[in-house]
Amino acid sequence: VQLVESGGGLVQAGGSLRLSCVISGGTFGAYPVWWYRQAPGKQRAMVASVTMGGDTNYGDPVKGRFTISRDITRKAVHLQMTSLKPDDTAVYYCHYGADWGQGTQVIVSS
Repeated sequence: VQLVESGGGLVQAGGSLRLSCVISGGTFGAYPVWWYRQAPGKQRAMVASVTMGGDTNYGDPVKGRFTISRDITRKAVHLQMTSLKPDDTAVYYCHYGADWGQGTQVIVSS
């Protein structure tokens, strides 16, 4: 299974970004898809997850600001991030089954 993230970048506080994770190989939908993030000097933390049935779950710091969605046709999962804060600065990783993507960097400037 390969996970390829994209969409990271530099944005000002209050701005928005949309991350994408495209999953190839394996059976799409066999597991929930998760987004995690890791800030410098901190442990990797769960951001959001979505099942193929559409059930979602969010970490407390992002509730009300981030939205996770899945595109079954394209075997992709997206993370729409709004009202971004400097504390959201991190490398964001897609996680599916036992596999992880390479990560995409998000930097939010104040």
